[in-house]
Amino acid sequence: MAHGRTDAIGPDADTASAALRVPSAEHDEVRLLGRTAAGDLRAFEALYRLYYPRLMRFVERLTRRPALVEEVLNDTMLVVWNRADDFNGGSKVSTWIFAIAYRKALKALRRFDEPIDDESQAALVDTEPGPDRQADLWQLREALAKALDGLSAEHRAVVDLTYFHGLGYREIAQIVSCPVDTVKTRMFHARRKLRTLLAGRLEDWL
Repeated sequence: MAHGRTDAIGPDADTASAALRVPSAEHDEVRLLGRTAAGDLRAFEALYRLYYPRLMRFVERLTRRPALVEEVLNDTMLVVWNRADDFNGGSKVSTWIFAIAYRKALKALRRFDEPIDDESQAALVDTEPGPDRQADLWQLREALAKALDGLSAEHRAVVDLTYFHGLGYREIAQIVSCPVDTVKTRMFHARRKLRTLLAGRLEDWL
């Protein structure tokens, strides 16, 4: 991949400072992103391998259009390569990258006139099951994966990031660029719709 920058040995001062305040795994990602910002292709390839499976699942569930997945992934990682120096440590690296993927996916879906919803009501949901219910959670995830077709793209994103990636509302709000209350609203309406699509005791999880 052609690029105007030259290889460098590490992150800039701001990125390095942010890295000191995060756990080891996040520290590694901050370091890789800093090296990517300096034009280190190997660091970028490491980030690509790290995020490819996670972004693949997210984009598949968000778009529900297999033909778009690779396009959105490539567009997302191209932004990461070209604009890695925009990352300022104000969020997790994962939040920053997923936010890019979310925007690219919505942009791709607009070509198909996919409706975009925005409601004003809000509701809380407990998404942290106990360890004794992991089997039920797996069953829910399998059922959810099939039921997501009935939701809008923005609702699919909130459900996917909550149930499949284990993110909290604040981080999801950063990814989808909206207030936390809007995330709660979208989850409220998504759960209400999913209750009509899922039968039996799975409704207790929603």
